[in-house]
Amino acid sequence: MPSLSFSEALTELTIWHCKYRTLQPVSELHALQKLKIATFPDESLSLLDGLQQLECLSILHLPKVTSLAPLGSLKSLRILEIETLPSWDVARKRTVVESLWPLSELPNLQHVSLLGVVPEDGLLDPLKNCPNLKSAKFHGFQKEEQERFFMESDVLKRHAPDFLEFINK
Repeated sequence: MPSLSFSEALTELTIWHCKYRTLQPVSELHALQKLKIATFPDESLSLLDGLQQLECLSILHLPKVTSLAPLGSLKSLRILEIETLPSWDVARKRTVVESLWPLSELPNLQHVSLLGVVPEDGLLDPLKNCPNLKSAKFHGFQKEEQERFFMESDVLKRHAPDFLEFINK
C-alpha cells in the first residue's frame, strides 16, 4: 500500500480488493472516521488500534485474523461490520476468532454485524456488555444462541444503517 502523505485531512477511506500485502499505512490516518475494507491482508487488526476517531468500520474478508483484541481500543466506534466473503457462506467456511470480549470494551458501539465471523466458544454473551448496542445481525452462529441473545437483550435483529446515513443523522 502506498504511503499516504495527506493523512491529516483524510476522514473516510475505502480499500476494495486492492491486493496490498499490508495495510500498515492506514495506522497513520489518525483523523479517519469511516473505514471500509474488502480483503484485509494482515494477520492482525493491530494496525487499527491507534485510530481513535474511527466511528464506522467495515471489513469484508479477513481470513488471517484470529483476534479482535485490537478493536477494544477503538472507543469512538459506533458501527462495526465484519464478514466473510459470500462464497465462503456457500461453503460454510468461517473466520474463527478467539473471543468477542474485546467488543464489550466499546462504550459507543450501537450496531454490529458479524457475518461468518464467530468466536471459538460460539457465544454472543460479551455483546450484552455493550451499553449502547441497538441492533445486531449475525450469521454462522447457532440459531439457539442467536435467539437467546436477542431474547435476553434489548438489541434489535437488523443490519446496521448505511455509514453515510448513520453519520449524517
